Amino acid sequence: MSALEPQGRRPRHLTIGRVGVYAFLITAALFFLLPLWIMVVTSLKPMDEIRLGNILALPAAMTIEAWTKAWSSACTGLECNGISVGFWNSVRILIPSVILSIAAGAINGYALSFWRVKGANVMFGVLLLGAFIPYQVFLYPLVRIFSMSGIYNSLTCIVIVHVIFGLPTMTLLFRNYYAGLPIELFKAARIDGGGFWTIFFRVMLPMSTPMLVVATILQTTGIWNDFIFGLTFAGRENLPMTVQLNNIVHSTQGERAYNVDMAATMLAALVPLVVYFVSGRWFVRGIAAGAVKG
Repeated sequence: MSALEPQGRRPRHLTIGRVGVYAFLITAALFFLLPLWIMVVTSLKPMDEIRLGNILALPAAMTIEAWTKAWSSACTGLECNGISVGFWNSVRILIPSVILSIAAGAINGYALSFWRVKGANVMFGVLLLGAFIPYQVFLYPLVRIFSMSGIYNSLTCIVIVHVIFGLPTMTLLFRNYYAGLPIELFKAARIDGGGFWTIFFRVMLPMSTPMLVVATILQTTGIWNDFIFGLTFAGRENLPMTVQLNNIVHSTQGERAYNVDMAATMLAALVPLVVYFVSGRWFVRGIAAGAVKG
């Protein structure tokens, strides 16, 4: 018998505990999947069918007209260019924000784990403290700072904001991950003459794939779903998809087009869903590899 095979007898009858577990899992699945089902089927129905009121039924006359309108011609205020403008704005915000915040967090975590910088624990504590202060506290001071620096309401401004607010979490993740690596690797690299950057790029970074995936998923989801920072710092020309979605839902005049609203919501959620489906198993591996170790 293999050592990996489960030991003991398998239960032949349902017990109260097993029934409770199944009931909880089914309820949890319905809780998360039912709203998704309603959004998908509603987005594929014409308004005549939606008015009948059966929100759970499959569409009798399936159409993607609502998706096309949500993408290219839905009104997001004074303009009716659809949510596509916000999508590409979100992409322009997302890519540099994710790269820079992960790079800064990885370097900070590496320095705090191996180089024993003087006062590192104090700096790390202050950094984490800032992560627990509500974002709203920082809004006005940051608006004033960026206004005086001349970059307020610009792509550069919103990218810097996302990097700043992502730094505590990214530093924590990489610091805990590197703290779980054998110190002998670092010492051997030092004996071989490796400096700060040489060790980081040739030794530590190649071993950080699981944590890089975790950090990418967290930052991609957080930045893509952000609303308040995009509305405050991005400027009218760089409003992200979430702000455009809010404008579509709340700027409708006359009859509300629920199918268009649902289609726009699905389009706004598409990137995080794809990221999770593609990288979900890597996310679990990264968490198990050290994301929650202290």
